[in-house]
Amino acid sequence: MTAVQQPRGEASIDLIRVGMVYRTAGGPVEALRDITLDVRRGEFVSLVGPSGCGKSTLLRIIAGLRPVTSGAVHVDGAPVIAPIRNIGMVFQAPVLLKWRTVLDNVLLPAELAGLGTASYRQRAMELLRLVGLGDFAGKRPHELSGGMQQRASICRALLLDPPLLLMDEPFGALDAMTRDDMNIELLRIWGEDKGAGGLRKTILFVTHSIPEAVILADRVVVMSQRPGTIAAVAAIDLPRPRTVETRASEDFGRLSLAIYRALNRQPTRAEANRRWASAIGGAIHDT
Repeated sequence: MTAVQQPRGEASIDLIRVGMVYRTAGGPVEALRDITLDVRRGEFVSLVGPSGCGKSTLLRIIAGLRPVTSGAVHVDGAPVIAPIRNIGMVFQAPVLLKWRTVLDNVLLPAELAGLGTASYRQRAMELLRLVGLGDFAGKRPHELSGGMQQRASICRALLLDPPLLLMDEPFGALDAMTRDDMNIELLRIWGEDKGAGGLRKTILFVTHSIPEAVILADRVVVMSQRPGTIAAVAAIDLPRPRTVETRASEDFGRLSLAIYRALNRQPTRAEANRRWASAIGGAIHDT
């Protein structure tokens, strides 16, 4: 697997040699080094990597919540030098306000943007119905399951119809069955909620789960240990729409294993054979 650069004119996100160094009392800590990546409009890209490799930091840099130490970031062709508004963010915890109804939580971005909630109530209800929460609009967060709360947080992120979604391990706290359901639900929303321009949203999705990354993404970006660099980029050539049954396919297993090896720096059999052949001065053919 190798990094695949896309034409910059098609990019929704353009990262050019991005580096990030934290200043701490114990000295500088390099979090990210030389990150160069293009994400096309409408593309679903997953980021996987070990804890502490800078995945979440990278999302915050793209959102304009943290300045880079070196390099440059562009979103839709514009340099990111401050927090940008045309994005939706979803975090591991739903972060719903417990004293507000589900509907009022979803309407919060319009309220904070000073847009008034009345004109967005219909869209909020449409989104809630899309994720199966139409009958729960008047409920409080504590009356919903974890998966339902996360559905509500996704609706909130989609309310203002942003072209870009940044998702930081949004399903990490859910049980395995609910997580599988949410993966398929997210794919359905991504396919059905195409926005005013008729295009799918661009999604950058952080996860520790290789199967989750593979089932969701068009490409999976594998990051190294800190300082985080791009170790590999895998094109996920699985047909869409994807279902739970997709996980049982041979191709799904092949891709998951390739990403696992890249993540753990394990050589493929061909690579191991070449190394062994070089070591013994002979030739070994793959079988």
